[in-house]
Amino acid sequence: MKEIFDKRYPVTSFFLLVTGFVFLLMLITTGINFDKAKTLFQFGAIYGPAIRLMPDQIWRLFSAIFVHIGWEHFIVNMLSLYFLGRQVEEIYGSRQFFFLYLLSGMMGNLFVFAFTPKALAAGASTSLYGLFAAIIVLRYATRNPYIQQLGQSYLALFVMNIIGSIFIPGISLAGHIGGAVGGALLAVVFPVRGERRLYHIGQRLVAAALFIGIAILLFYKGMVF
Repeated sequence: MKEIFDKRYPVTSFFLLVTGFVFLLMLITTGINFDKAKTLFQFGAIYGPAIRLMPDQIWRLFSAIFVHIGWEHFIVNMLSLYFLGRQVEEIYGSRQFFFLYLLSGMMGNLFVFAFTPKALAAGASTSLYGLFAAIIVLRYATRNPYIQQLGQSYLALFVMNIIGSIFIPGISLAGHIGGAVGGALLAVVFPVRGERRLYHIGQRLVAAALFIGIAILLFYKGMVF
C-alpha cells in the first residue's frame, strides 16, 4: 500500500478512503463509544424500524456499506476490499465496478431490511459478497483462464464464509446472501473488459429486470413487516 490513492484503481481507492474517513470520524467524535448502537445508527447503519417510520431514511441502504462495527470488522473488510476490489475493478473497469459495489451492497441491505427487520446492521461485506459472486458467475461464462481460476478460488472461499455466517454470532447471513444475489445478477448486466459479448442483450435485460423486481419486492416486504 505505497500510495494512499492508487490511480490504477481509482474506485477501489475512493471506497477505501471514504470508508476509512467514516471510521475515523466515528472514533474522533465518540471515542470509546464508536462501536455502540447509537453511534452506528447516527452514522448510517441499516435499521428497519427507522426506515418504516420515516421512508426518507432509505439512504441507509447505501450509507450502511461504509459503517463498521469495531476495529476487527473494519480491518478485515478493508483488507478484503483492497485486494478483491482491485481485481474486480480491473476485470469490469472502474465505472462498472463503482455500480457493482454500491448496488450489491444495497441489495444485501434490502435483504437485511426484509428478513431481519429489527436488526441494526452495517459493513462493506454486503458489497464484498457481491464482488465474490460476480466473479464466480463469470467463471462459468468466460473463456479467460485468469477469471476462471479466480472464480474457482472464490467459490471455495464463498462457501466457507457463508457457512461461517451461519454459525458465528453477530454476522448478518441475510446481508451476505443478499449481496451475493445482487452481485450474481449484476455480473450478467455489466459488460466485462474485452468480453462485451459474454452475455447477449436479452440475458442482460432479464438480469436487470430480476434485480429491480427483487429490490422492489424486498422493500415492500420490509415496509409492511
